[in-house]
Amino acid sequence: MKVAQIAPLYESVPPKLYGGTERVVSYLTDGLVRQGHDVTLYASGDSVTLAELRPICEKALRLQGSNVVDPLADHIRMLEIVAQEGTEFDIVHFHIDYLHFPVTRRQNVPSVTTLHGRLDIPEIHALFREFPEMNLVSISDAQRQPMKWANWVGTVHHGLPEHLYPPTYNKGKYLAFLGRISPEKRVDRAIEVAKQVGLPLKIAAKVDAVDKDYFEAEIQGLLDHPLVEYVGEISEHEKAEFLGNALALMFLIDWQEPFGLVLAESMACGTPVIAYGMGSVPEVIDDGTTGYIVDSVEAAAKAVGRLDALDRRTIRQVFERRFSVRRMCQDYIDIYQRIRNGEPYLTADELRSSAA
Repeated sequence: MKVAQIAPLYESVPPKLYGGTERVVSYLTDGLVRQGHDVTLYASGDSVTLAELRPICEKALRLQGSNVVDPLADHIRMLEIVAQEGTEFDIVHFHIDYLHFPVTRRQNVPSVTTLHGRLDIPEIHALFREFPEMNLVSISDAQRQPMKWANWVGTVHHGLPEHLYPPTYNKGKYLAFLGRISPEKRVDRAIEVAKQVGLPLKIAAKVDAVDKDYFEAEIQGLLDHPLVEYVGEISEHEKAEFLGNALALMFLIDWQEPFGLVLAESMACGTPVIAYGMGSVPEVIDDGTTGYIVDSVEAAAKAVGRLDALDRRTIRQVFERRFSVRRMCQDYIDIYQRIRNGEPYLTADELRSSAA
């Protein structure tokens, strides 16, 4: 199958540091190539891929910093290039939210859009209602709840290359927080748990410009505690050691998480997760097997005391069965074929059952 993957230009594919969407696009693109498909990736010029790279800008926009005044300009130019070349493909797969909808509507090319972000934003609902024919893929069944009425053609959970994070089966020595420091990620809850149970907490996280005031007002002072170590933003190759040596990943969120790629990354390392049961968490974490789902800081602290009951080899096996890039690629190929054939959508569970 001849497939076009359309990536955001803010980060490279894969990203140099933080960038969940671009990382998933990278895994999917290279996975499809390895399965024998002819894939073209539209992305920044510093991207690295097994597919044919169609560079749109010289390098990722975020890395250019203040040199980029209008990031939409490159995205609009990319849409024009895709519109000119789209008929070359069996299907065009967009990962840029709704930006392409007016162009896609006017082209007779099969397409699908994976929505990677939150959908509980009232302003976007009128826009999606304006484009009811767009083929949409959710990254969890929970993600689509604010827009159940949209044209969902499938749910595909993210997948990772099995070799990317070698598992560690020895008991970890610290609690871990990995991701962004922002109000919805609630690193403050992880710090409070660490203090209650008397265990070290390592925080590997970035602070976006939009969250700088929150970080300085609410979090920075909490980092002075002797049990807390702020590592900062880490690269892809550092994650395996960081997660693999952890006793557990703390994911005590305060929002409707669409997926949470770090959950799969932790499971790949054999490391259990302690998470609030919001958004996709109950779909991704098997309570009592790959981690514990809790509803308070006190419950999270108690869950730390029950981590010895979880088997790290079993956690890795669940990852291999449910969150491999091979499974993700096959789910998307099934969706591509059903779109071309005009067949109905399947949920993530139905996709797995049909592939079994």
